[in-house]
Amino acid sequence: MGAGVSDWRLARAVSQAGQLGVVSGTAVAAILARRLQTGDPDGHMRRALERFPVPGIAARVLAEYFIPGGKPATEPFKLTPLPTLNPGPDLIALTVLANFAEVFLAKEGHTGLVGINFLEKIQLPTLPSLFGAMLAGVDYVLMGAGIPRTIPGALDQLAKGGAVKLKIDVEGALPGEEFNTHFDPAAFCGGSAPVLKRPYFLGIVASATLAITLARKSNGVVDGFIVEGESAGGHNAPPRGPMQISAAGEPVYGPRDIPELDKIRGLGLPFWLAGSFGRPAKLAEARALGAAGIQAGTAFAFCEESGIRPDLKQLTIQLSRIGQARVFTDPLASPTGFPFKVVQLPGSQSEIHESSSRSHSCDLGYLRQPYRKPDGTVGYRCPAEPVEDFVRKGGMVTATEGRQCVCNGLTGTIGLGQIRADGKVDLPLVTAGNDVADIVAFLQPGKTSYSAAEVITRLLS
Repeated sequence: MGAGVSDWRLARAVSQAGQLGVVSGTAVAAILARRLQTGDPDGHMRRALERFPVPGIAARVLAEYFIPGGKPATEPFKLTPLPTLNPGPDLIALTVLANFAEVFLAKEGHTGLVGINFLEKIQLPTLPSLFGAMLAGVDYVLMGAGIPRTIPGALDQLAKGGAVKLKIDVEGALPGEEFNTHFDPAAFCGGSAPVLKRPYFLGIVASATLAITLARKSNGVVDGFIVEGESAGGHNAPPRGPMQISAAGEPVYGPRDIPELDKIRGLGLPFWLAGSFGRPAKLAEARALGAAGIQAGTAFAFCEESGIRPDLKQLTIQLSRIGQARVFTDPLASPTGFPFKVVQLPGSQSEIHESSSRSHSCDLGYLRQPYRKPDGTVGYRCPAEPVEDFVRKGGMVTATEGRQCVCNGLTGTIGLGQIRADGKVDLPLVTAGNDVADIVAFLQPGKTSYSAAEVITRLLS
């Protein structure tokens, strides 16, 4: 669901209703910093930071970013450091703290289960993010958008307080050359690391081949899978085989892209089905296919507890009411190269004439691709940054065509868009699955919004 849409409020509501509430771990460091700069009006962030178990960390972050009463609406947010292979202590502290806060608040005051979702494509902040979530007692870690074979082993090591490393995909790396990022819990905690609960790990897959690879070749235990079809929101797996584009400009999926559930069942691990399963009767269908249950995202994305700006929720619900809510599976928008579902909304990045504007720099940097420079050091570039910058760093101009700044678009979706030098605020980029057309079905008669509990009641009916 992007960044900050499935936030602690939504995950908490789902968890309290007896299901697995999952917070998004995408860009939470930047989100925490911006929440603090708006003054943290309800005090939730500061309450979570007070419970952080490592002394001194929260005070440093508050001193850096908290603005009592909030910054003026016309002033830009102070930027956070960009993720790199060797992040500085300030970014590590902010990342650990942000993930802790999100999970802590989602779990606060009840005994329900809470998970956190990461993208394998966003590798650089993964290790401190995992540690922060585990410090708050996260129950599940979900990861897709790649092949996260080394994450189960990292969870094992972090649970024991051990130092961990993660191999980073560096474009242009020479044969046998390896680049890693490292995290040492003991060093972070000032000498000794706590023993933590090891969360369950669920791999998000789009094929039996990927599920088999994770189950047999991961460096630790894989506890199950989310089997996600191409109609799900966010990033989709590319179609198998050569990319074909429809007359409407979307990737063409075929029979080869339908997950072979018989092979996944044969692994003997629980799995949940996702992608157009967020509607009544789909739970029974999933169970008949051998699934443990379903994962639903789109219906919750537009409920009262989600992080999406209220005006964007209302606009999308209204479009669903009149039969005009739709998503476009954009093969180019995401710098990752994965197809990305974009809700078509006026005043958002989905409008071509708006999304073609790329005047500002890459200032969040979560989707930057590390690349090997001629001298053997690592640089960072993003196909959605200004074209001249990308080309100067050795990128091909053709790779920039159609790209959108997903990082800034997603923060704009939750009301934390950056204010630019010309006074304009970054436009939102709203993602959802194909089920967005039917979210009006969750409205009770006479109402204009619906709660997470109402979604769950309907899905279980």
